[in-house]
Amino acid sequence: MPSDPLHIARAVYEAFVRKDRAAIEALIADDFHFTSPLDNRLDRATYFSRCWPNSASISAFDYIHLVPHDDRVFVTYEGTNTSGSRFRNTEILTIRGNQVIEAEVYFGWDLPHKAPAGRFVNASS
Repeated sequence: MPSDPLHIARAVYEAFVRKDRAAIEALIADDFHFTSPLDNRLDRATYFSRCWPNSASISAFDYIHLVPHDDRVFVTYEGTNTSGSRFRNTEILTIRGNQVIEAEVYFGWDLPHKAPAGRFVNASS
């Protein structure tokens, strides 16, 4: 019987925080693909060489939204780096059985936000 997609999603983020390569390897399917604003359907091997090293600088994830829908989990989180800086992202994880087969990442913003409340960041400055 497949595991709960929420459990699988949480386990992925926990593996990053613990820097547990064996745990994340078990959670990522052989036919996994990763897409972000900077990456277009990276395969599993490329994901591990390009993205996994970021685990060294991750110290925590605080879930803002963790919403299951069929075989997907929609996750918005605020992450904390080991330097203390924070950021916010949203990801859509597609789960098959006990593994993630697809991850789509949508980059958010730094925390605190660079623009004052009710204002915007001027791209020309």
